[in-house]
Amino acid sequence: MALRAALRKNCALTGLFSQLSSSSRHGRVCASPVLVAQQRNSSTSQNIKLDFDQSTGVAVMHMQRPPVNALGLEFLTEICITVEKLEMDKSCRGLIITSSQPKVFSAGLDIVEMYETSPEHRGEFWRAVQEMWLKLYSSKLVTIAAINGSSPAAGCLVAMTCDYRIMADNPRFSIGLNETQLGLVAPFWLKDSMVNTVGHRLTELALQLGLLYNPSEALKIGLVDLVVPEDQVLSTAKKTITKWCAIPEYARQLSKLMVRKSTIDHMLTHREADIQNFVEFTSKDSTQKLLRTYLEMLKKRKA
Repeated sequence: MALRAALRKNCALTGLFSQLSSSSRHGRVCASPVLVAQQRNSSTSQNIKLDFDQSTGVAVMHMQRPPVNALGLEFLTEICITVEKLEMDKSCRGLIITSSQPKVFSAGLDIVEMYETSPEHRGEFWRAVQEMWLKLYSSKLVTIAAINGSSPAAGCLVAMTCDYRIMADNPRFSIGLNETQLGLVAPFWLKDSMVNTVGHRLTELALQLGLLYNPSEALKIGLVDLVVPEDQVLSTAKKTITKWCAIPEYARQLSKLMVRKSTIDHMLTHREADIQNFVEFTSKDSTQKLLRTYLEMLKKRKA
């Protein structure tokens, strides 16, 4: 409950908007000494292991919610709080997001949050999904997704918020927005993110058909930027982020905002309507039936 309260308290978008203008005049925003001390040590919460290297200014966020890093309300809130704290630390310049779970980056949203829950809960859950996207997509940090496993649906969402995506070269791994295969619809701001990444026509095909791509296919269409051997994903991400962090920081941040601002503004303008649409859509009997069928299928797989 404390995590949920924290998210509600911090719903205002942090990151580039409020800090870029002040950083040019006063330097970067500083955290309290206690907060900085906490962040300079490796830390572990229920769903996240965070390693921060002071010498490079790079943090590595290991998602570790067994078995598949399903993004539930508490997990989403932890991600938001972690990113917000890192941005407050003047010594942190970059964030790598990866997974501690074998063969999976993130399997997407936790369906349990949407099935037979109250409209109020589903609204709170969707606001957390939005907030996670906003925090990462607008982050002033350099962000790299080290995709060391499959990344469907909202797993792909997490990856697409990042500045650069590196995926393991394993043909069994896949990435993409396959929501329609489950009877769901990607929100407009996620559609916009994919258009920005792979273009309009490929997005149209991918969303309607719920396509998943193997690493080589994802590289070909630009959904990921680099494919490397499975055991080199994290090390390559660390080498790559060093190059990004060598770029003058303020110029890079402004360039990022220039490219992403219209997408962010569009989302913020229609945020409340998007929540309402999600609640109404997931309240439909047909949607709940599809969610039940999917959950039953997952139970059979586990059995």
